[in-house]
Amino acid sequence: TFEQPDIKTFKSLGLAYEAGKIGGLMPTILNGANEVCVDLFLKEKITFLQIADIIEETMDKLYKEKEVTLENILEMDLKTRKYIEEKFY
Repeated sequence: TFEQPDIKTFKSLGLAYEAGKIGGLMPTILNGANEVCVDLFLKEKITFLQIADIIEETMDKLYKEKEVTLENILEMDLKTRKYIEEKFY
């Protein structure tokens, strides 16, 4: 049997559901932010529990509805990574 996922305990899972529901470039922001945050965690620059908070902040700050094109995806990925890197590197 399976239980409903606990998105309050596992905040990143809730953010992933949210990004999927919003669509557009939001999954790009989620993915880029997650990759940078994991790297920061592995380099001991942030704690594990900060990962979801930083991803959420980045999603809230950077999301703007735009057409999903390859150019916009690549641009948003770079913008996402730069936003976090400027704060923590």
